[in-house]
Amino acid sequence: MRIESIQVGKPKSIAPDWTTSIYKSPVVGQVFLSKYNLDGDKQADLSVHGGLDKAVNVYPLEHYHYWNQRAGFLLRKRIDVPSPCNGSFGENFTVSGLFEDDVCIGDIYQVGSCVVEVSQPRQPCWKLARKFNQAKLPFWIQQTGKTGWYLRVLQEGKVQSSDIFTLSERVNPSWSITQANQLMYAPERPKHSLISILECKQLSTSWRQTFEKHLNKHS
Repeated sequence: MRIESIQVGKPKSIAPDWTTSIYKSPVVGQVFLSKYNLDGDKQADLSVHGGLDKAVNVYPLEHYHYWNQRAGFLLRKRIDVPSPCNGSFGENFTVSGLFEDDVCIGDIYQVGSCVVEVSQPRQPCWKLARKFNQAKLPFWIQQTGKTGWYLRVLQEGKVQSSDIFTLSERVNPSWSITQANQLMYAPERPKHSLISILECKQLSTSWRQTFEKHLNKHS
């Protein structure tokens, strides 16, 4: 996996009822990555974005080819993906070479002078729908599994475009980002699957709390 581009942004008031950091700008050269975010980046709503579990938002560049095709599906423009598309979904790292099937909860990577750990899939929200003027977009992202994922920072340092992710440890090979997404959005969640994913110590606090609630329903 390689960083194709890095994007950062700070909260902006787009409308009287909407302040967001989803509109990000590319970074040239090295940028410092702390445990909370990249230099120049800040989340608008810390109740659902950012924090130690979600310091970096990652999205595969290759997915944008799919969304570009979807734009003309049935001769109706569903979403308008800009060119270049890097950062269009508000991600910090636009990457290439790995996808949700290939990345597991708790994977530890060396990238630049940093060490990072995969914490959870991204949950697409209404801000993406509003940015692209398509209410169904978050559902489509969930449905396709093309969600991207979040990283926590174990070792602070500097990163830049072209840096390569080197996998140093995989502790939960049974729980890829794809499998975690499938469990989160399944109409029924088997008890044994919930117990299994909750055994992933590296799972983010918010996803852990959600799965614990589902597990309690089995009691």
